[in-house]
Amino acid sequence: MKKSLFAVAALSAIAGSAQAQSSVTVYGLLDLGYVGYNTRAATGSTQNPQAVNKTTGNAFSSSAESTSRLGFKGTEDLGGGTSAFFTVELGLTPNNNQAVNTGGTQNRQTFVGLKKNGIGQFALGTQYTVVHNAVAATDPGQANNISGNLIYPATTEGAGSAENSTGAAYTVRTNNQLSLNSDTFAGFKANAMLVANNKNSNETITVTGTPAAGTYAAAGGLNNQNGWGLGLDYTFKNFYATANYQAMTSKQSAQTYTYTSPYVTGITAGAPAQGYAGGSSANGTNVQDNQWYVAATYDFGILKAYAQYITRKVSAQQDNSYYYKRSAEQIGVRSFITPTIEAWVSGGLGRYNGYGANTANLTAWQIGSNYWLSKRTNLYAIYGQVGTSNASYPTSVAGGAQNTNLNPASANISNYAVGVRHTF
Repeated sequence: MKKSLFAVAALSAIAGSAQAQSSVTVYGLLDLGYVGYNTRAATGSTQNPQAVNKTTGNAFSSSAESTSRLGFKGTEDLGGGTSAFFTVELGLTPNNNQAVNTGGTQNRQTFVGLKKNGIGQFALGTQYTVVHNAVAATDPGQANNISGNLIYPATTEGAGSAENSTGAAYTVRTNNQLSLNSDTFAGFKANAMLVANNKNSNETITVTGTPAAGTYAAAGGLNNQNGWGLGLDYTFKNFYATANYQAMTSKQSAQTYTYTSPYVTGITAGAPAQGYAGGSSANGTNVQDNQWYVAATYDFGILKAYAQYITRKVSAQQDNSYYYKRSAEQIGVRSFITPTIEAWVSGGLGRYNGYGANTANLTAWQIGSNYWLSKRTNLYAIYGQVGTSNASYPTSVAGGAQNTNLNPASANISNYAVGVRHTF
């Protein structure tokens, strides 16, 4: 009887110890406020060179400073300095009929991994890229969703432009990712990622009846989305620097075929789409996507200074001279003016070019402020502008020479927001 009581007590102690060593946290963020925008876009049309499209709007909206979210994360102590961890994080649209976001950012992060104290950790799942983690640590606006940032170009409300989308500068997150993060040694910390999503099947083309000349879609075939990235961080007292590189590879067999009687004779070549390099977060077709990011910060005590540089080149797999390239540099400062009032300002310049000799110059600036009511709740006001100017395209003139379009396309966006943000 005594042995039975002792066994029950021992099991209860073990269960209680295991429960104490494990933890699950529910967390989230709600950001709502008043958002306005103004856009002006010159078409650059030779038929109507004076055409300017203007759009103005405002709304009670959400996620201007930070994307609203709901998350669950937990850790379990496995003993010997080893622990398991997980995160599930969903995007929220609190001003919509469906609060849980149904767009591409609904699954913001979902991963599971293991950590060993003194060595580092690994995780598998949908995760941020090495470049985005570095941007989040070195952006003066803390990667908010208002226009005026060339490193993390975003806009809240309004259509914006191709150059003002979070997919324009770099890949923010990927599915099918293995991440590796070391502990810090002598101020250095290494980060890496590997992305693998390979799908191969027999490719078939179905033509019924007597086909006419044209293009026909193919089913099946190669559809591989891979990538890798490396990052290195260095911290020394008030100084922090980071350098990161990531390469995304998209390989597909031909998606469409050209039919010339009586055979299918040609394959449509994949190529970087302007929207992909300039805004879309979707993968390109048959492209090599290389992205660099370097940045540094220094905390002077009264303010923190930031310097950032990013470049991205998306090239066709079939011909690397068929490409789009975007680069930008940005500086900024962030400071607590009083114990409860925080402010930041940033400005940047950039350039966009690619095949066909089309170019564009980018400019942006942003100013913002937080008034902290508590550690978890703040009021904010943000204003920013971004411009895409001198987008020139060569046009034929007499004698076969090339000349720049005298009415280049351009765009300007201003975006502002006031709101309240609460974390829990």
